[in-house]
Amino acid sequence: MEFDPQAIWDQYGVLIVNGALNVIGAIILLIIGLRIAGWLASVVRTQAEKRENVDNTLANFFASIVRWGVTAAVVIAVFGVFGIPVASFAAVLGALTLAIGLSMQGALGNIASGVMIMLFRPYKLGDFIEVSGVSGSVKDINLFQTVIATPDNKKIMIPNGQAIDGVITNYSGYTTRRCDIVFGIDYDDDFDNAIAILKEIIAADERILKDPEPFVRVTNLGDSSVDITCRLWCQSGDYWPIKFDMLEKVKKSFDTQGVSIPYPHTTIVKKDAAA
Repeated sequence: MEFDPQAIWDQYGVLIVNGALNVIGAIILLIIGLRIAGWLASVVRTQAEKRENVDNTLANFFASIVRWGVTAAVVIAVFGVFGIPVASFAAVLGALTLAIGLSMQGALGNIASGVMIMLFRPYKLGDFIEVSGVSGSVKDINLFQTVIATPDNKKIMIPNGQAIDGVITNYSGYTTRRCDIVFGIDYDDDFDNAIAILKEIIAADERILKDPEPFVRVTNLGDSSVDITCRLWCQSGDYWPIKFDMLEKVKKSFDTQGVSIPYPHTTIVKKDAAA
């Protein structure tokens, strides 16, 4: 059979030209689409980072969602250029996404909880919190977990789903805290003198705030002691140093000025046997 280029061109020329145009169009569409995806992701990241209540991790997460969402739409459009049924492809992609989502329910739940934590900010880096029965300083917050360092420097990783579903106590949530300390004195001691000693120690400590005014009153008559409660306001960072210093200073002052702190003891009474 004699090779006839003209006959081949007459028969397949239109298909070759259309195919070449489709390939060129698909390449151009893919390049432009990927550039648009990158540009939109950059815009989303920049705008999110400008907001004080949006963490950088969350900004990157939103930017990634935009980039991959636009990229997926561009890829589907490229398939459409070649005549591949887009509806069928979208259905397959949807089914695949559903299957992945069902198999990763826990991970996706932690991601959603991580987004909520970063948006609503119940705690932030450096805060001392109590969550899921664990207390410590927040060292890291990512999309999957919150990392806490306990006071004895143990590293605890809490899934965000557990953190957001439970009760969160943020000891650093406000700039000031109230420090409550109860001192018990003997019934034979002068409680007015004890109160005067406590007020003198409080007045000498500049870390204790004057407003609200410190509260020092007798609050309970116990089985073996008269209980005097001190309620002191201070900066959150001074809470523990003030509490420890108060315990030490009050003990020394009470010992020096003859105020006794009772402790549990047992009295044995002997009775003579009946005749």
